[in-house]
Amino acid sequence: MEHDVSNLNARHSGVAPSEIAVGVIVGRASEYFDYFVYGIASVLVFPGVFFPFEEPLEGTLYSFVVFALAFIARPIGTIVFFDIQRRWGRGVKLTAALFMLGFATAGIAFLPGYESVGPWSIVLLSILRCFQGFGLGGSWDGLPSLLALNAPPKRHGWYAMIPQLGAPIGFVIAAGLFLYLYSELTSADFMEWGWRYPFYVAFTINVVALFARLRIVVTDDYERLLDKYQLHPVENVSELLDTSGGSIVIGAFAALASYALFHLVTVFPLSWLIVHSSQAIDDILIVQICGGVLAFFGVMASGWIADRIGRRNTLGTMAVLIGIFAALSPLMLGGQIIHQNIFILVGFALLGLSYGQSAGAATGNLEPKYRYTGAALTSDMAWLIGAAFAPLVAIGLSSRFGLVALSGYLLSGVIGTLLALRINRSLNKD
Repeated sequence: MEHDVSNLNARHSGVAPSEIAVGVIVGRASEYFDYFVYGIASVLVFPGVFFPFEEPLEGTLYSFVVFALAFIARPIGTIVFFDIQRRWGRGVKLTAALFMLGFATAGIAFLPGYESVGPWSIVLLSILRCFQGFGLGGSWDGLPSLLALNAPPKRHGWYAMIPQLGAPIGFVIAAGLFLYLYSELTSADFMEWGWRYPFYVAFTINVVALFARLRIVVTDDYERLLDKYQLHPVENVSELLDTSGGSIVIGAFAALASYALFHLVTVFPLSWLIVHSSQAIDDILIVQICGGVLAFFGVMASGWIADRIGRRNTLGTMAVLIGIFAALSPLMLGGQIIHQNIFILVGFALLGLSYGQSAGAATGNLEPKYRYTGAALTSDMAWLIGAAFAPLVAIGLSSRFGLVALSGYLLSGVIGTLLALRINRSLNKD
């Protein structure tokens, strides 16, 4: 991969292409680490610490309500921080956004539980969760768009998957850290202080990622590249929505199956199997870490596949396979331990293959001057529509109507993706 990246727009010697790729991966991995630390804690810890007055299932549902708040705040953060960028520059925006994300994540580690301050603990958790989403919305740096625009002919799929590698990396690190703490500590120590440690670590990782990205994005050569491709925030978001709102919606729905699957193989199985006492927690985390490794290689494979059959065909094919997976999900997740593990591993493999090409599926429809802001808002809407409420809806409906509801929910995402891809093709745009 580094050999291919080294060929990226070599004439711009001031910004090493390999540095752009590394900056993208490091930045995305740090962001996903923050989100997965919260996601795993929302299953293992928060029902007992912040919602001890409810049964495990109801406590998990409340926890997932707070989980969704970040995805609601994310597009708001994107718009606000774009205004900051226009006034004070990209470096100030990125620094402020990542410090907000880092402080919000680290702040969760210091929160008292419900038994100490009552409902105020839930209020504080909700506020910090909103700050997480707000900060993540502001962390958009344009590096993925720059990679995509500079991709050599017939290599667009490969370059599109590079930023997506951050997701499985972030998940494996977060799950591995929780696995270590949960396995080495007593249950009492883990629930008292052990779970807080990953939130401390998140702040350190954010600082390292910030400097890795700033050393690229504040250079004159990088700014010249952004100027060349008009990768700057629009002056008026309303104008973007009026002229290109349809493209943003199509782009968000084109990735719907992948984004719905995202939390249904990472957060949901952990919650479902714990609530129903189907497996030991450390055993589930081990299988999920293995799944994260499969997803990493699946993301890479998606680039190779997309360069041969096209990104749209890749997304469509993966959506169909996700549909088949959805139909079989009740048999796997509701079966024996081996079948539950197969659900997790196959789900992660499909996630990697689909998620690797999900970003920017329809941003080519946007005019160049709208692409920078449009790509960020398309990603925000895809997360909000596809992933924000996925674990909440899935465990809520499945607990009431059985795992067939999980199939129905995931199939709705598949239908959304196939319809969006069909509409996009009818517009004769890629």
